[in-house]
Amino acid sequence: MARYWLMKSEPFKYSWDDLVAEQEGTWDGVRNYRARNNLAAMEVGDKCFFYHSREGLEIVGICEVSVAGIMDPTDPEQKWNAVKVKPVRKLKQPVTLKQIKAEPRLADIELIKLSRLSVAEIRPEEWRIILEMAGE
Repeated sequence: MARYWLMKSEPFKYSWDDLVAEQEGTWDGVRNYRARNNLAAMEVGDKCFFYHSREGLEIVGICEVSVAGIMDPTDPEQKWNAVKVKPVRKLKQPVTLKQIKAEPRLADIELIKLSRLSVAEIRPEEWRIILEMAGE
């Protein structure tokens, strides 16, 4: 069964447009144990929201895990996980953090509960609500 995720990136470091231009990017550099476990749990075909952090504070697109279970190439000790992702599509309209916080049905979403987490799990119902909010 496919699972859903939210992956945060600061757009000045790696944006949605960067992923689209590359057509496949490596999600690496994560140094948080919970986020590492989430990366390790990902499987090929899992869908991910691409969230612009620091600037924008919004979900802008959907990507898909194309390669799972790899070691982070930026980690010389090979303790940290990474995945490769491919863009699926840009959302019809971005969904902002402010909108998510204002939606009572998303009160328990990891994006809010664990705000510093860079790779968060999204429950299927949360996925559907966010797509609805994006006009999808």
